[in-house]
Amino acid sequence: METRVAIIGIILERKDNVDKLNSILHEYSNRIIGRMGMPYPKKAINIITIIIDAPQDEINTLSGKIGKLSGITSKVMYSNV
Repeated sequence: METRVAIIGIILERKDNVDKLNSILHEYSNRIIGRMGMPYPKKAINIITIIIDAPQDEINTLSGKIGKLSGITSKVMYSNV
């Protein structure tokens, strides 16, 4: 199956679902190329970037699962490769 490289941007506005987020990311760990997290105390948020190589439907499913968590926003940007 054809895969695509994508970046998933995640913003955590509340930390009460961090365990659920990490559990979801662990489900896709075999597809994740890299992960970078950064707190932004000035706005009381955390920003996470996930780089993933997977079929487009898996990427969309992952982003959708993350986006359903309360206090967490998720958006995807795809490469053309």
